[in-house]
Amino acid sequence: MKIALGTVQFGVPYGIANTNGQVNKLEAKDILDYAQEVEVDTIDTAIAYGTSERCLGEIGVGGYQVITKLPEVPVNCGNVTAWVRRHVEGSLSDLRIEVLSGLLLHRPNQLLDADKKDLWSTLLQLKSDGVVKKIGFSIYSPDELDKLWDLFKPDLVQAPYNILDRRLETSGWLERMHNENVEVHARSVFLQGLLLMGKKDRPEKFNKWFVLWDQWDNWLQKNNITSVQAAVSFPLSDNRVSKVIVGVDGLDQFKEIISAAKCKINAFPENLSIDDVRLLNPSEWSSL
Repeated sequence: MKIALGTVQFGVPYGIANTNGQVNKLEAKDILDYAQEVEVDTIDTAIAYGTSERCLGEIGVGGYQVITKLPEVPVNCGNVTAWVRRHVEGSLSDLRIEVLSGLLLHRPNQLLDADKKDLWSTLLQLKSDGVVKKIGFSIYSPDELDKLWDLFKPDLVQAPYNILDRRLETSGWLERMHNENVEVHARSVFLQGLLLMGKKDRPEKFNKWFVLWDQWDNWLQKNNITSVQAAVSFPLSDNRVSKVIVGVDGLDQFKEIISAAKCKINAFPENLSIDDVRLLNPSEWSSL
């Protein structure tokens, strides 16, 4: 199964369309049980996701490939190697597993900082020691790869990729990573749930893109496709993407996504692709 389970909602309330808040542990267990049932074998989490790692560990994730992310390394960190190892040991302890399938940097540009020169060598050593299987980056824009690629070769890159945000494709980086055998995991496939909102529910501040929303709504209606089917099918249909990470705020939503993933869509309108980071990057939304 190409779907991977994103678990930020297991640790914090997350997403513009999330009306249910943080997923409680009983619901989280039901979600994981269902994931196993439908052969979803990969879980995405992060140290910065509140109590997500602890929640997962208490439920039990021994049969899953677990990928986590290191938070931003603090300015006055001191010994970077000791800081990384302490955080990795904490993750393994909270998750109650012995090996991480993936360890990503949440702020990979920090690799270029003079006082963080030991960061990448520490990740390489963790991989060599067998504590981590793959190392890599979690990026917000493909531009980050322009500076990092020739200096640090990742095994795995997690990046935004959705029907509106095709920068990974248009920049050429998706093809390049595929050709160089770097695993690509697509995230933000629902744009924090914004793509799943109907016209009446969409916050007014997004109305400045009303032409885009009209094209989106009309295409869905004309082709009798749901927003969930369209949003999840876009990255799933790209054979250069290894995993598509979906965050859920409940079991019913997860079931809907798994069902929607069976829908095959052959073509996606080019006019839905934009480069405006004010819309594509949720961190920009507060200033709209």
